[in-house]
Amino acid sequence: MKCLIIDDNELARAVFRQLVSSVPFLDLAGECADAFQTLAFLQNQQVDLLLLDVEMPGLSGLEFLKSLTVRPLTILITSKKDYAFEAFELNVVDYLVKPITLPRFLAAINHANEIFQLKNSTLQPQNDFIFVRTNGSLLKIAFAEILWVEAMGDYVTFQMDGKKHLIHSTLRQVEEKLSPSNFLRIHRSHIVALDKIEAVEDGNVVISKKSLPIAENYKAVLLTRLNLL
Repeated sequence: MKCLIIDDNELARAVFRQLVSSVPFLDLAGECADAFQTLAFLQNQQVDLLLLDVEMPGLSGLEFLKSLTVRPLTILITSKKDYAFEAFELNVVDYLVKPITLPRFLAAINHANEIFQLKNSTLQPQNDFIFVRTNGSLLKIAFAEILWVEAMGDYVTFQMDGKKHLIHSTLRQVEEKLSPSNFLRIHRSHIVALDKIEAVEDGNVVISKKSLPIAENYKAVLLTRLNLL
C-alpha cells in the first residue's frame, strides 16, 4: 500500500517516516509540506493512503481533503481533538492526535489496510491456491497446506506438512501472490501462515515444532495480527 506523508513540520515528517518504516506492507511514495505540494504530487503519482496533517498554512488538511474529487484512504493527524466530527463527516479511516504511539499508529494502519484489501477484493477474484513452476511443470499449491515460505538465495521453499517445494522466485513475488489476510512476513527470509503459528517465544514463532525468527521491525505488526486475549 503506497502512502504519502503530508505535514508542514519537518520533525513530524521524520517521526512518520520512522513509523511507516515499521510496517512491512507500507511503501512510502513521498512527502509533502503543504496542500499545494500535495496537489502537484498527486497529479503525477497515485497513492493509496494519505497521512494528512490538519493544521497546515495556506490550506488546512480538512480544506484540502474537501477539495479532492477522488480521495485516497486518509488518516488525519492533528494536535487537537476539535476536528473529529468534521473529519469523520469526510469518511476518513482514522483520526490520530499527536503525540502518536506506535500501537495507536498500527491500529489505524491495519484498519486502512483492511479497507484497502476489501476494495481490491471486489475488483479481483480471490484464489485459495497458486501454481508454481517446478521440474518443467506447473504444480498447484493450496494456501491451506502452506506452513511457511523461506527465501534461499534466488529460490524460495514452500514448507508444507511433511514435504516442501523449492522454486526459482523471490520472497517479494511470493508475498504478492499470497492472501494478506492469512500470511505475514516476519523476517526478510520468512513468510508464515498465521493460522499455523503454535506459539511465540523468545523472539521466534513456532510452527510444526520449528522456530522461525521474528525481525525487530516486524514484531509490532505480528502482535496486532494475533488474536490475543
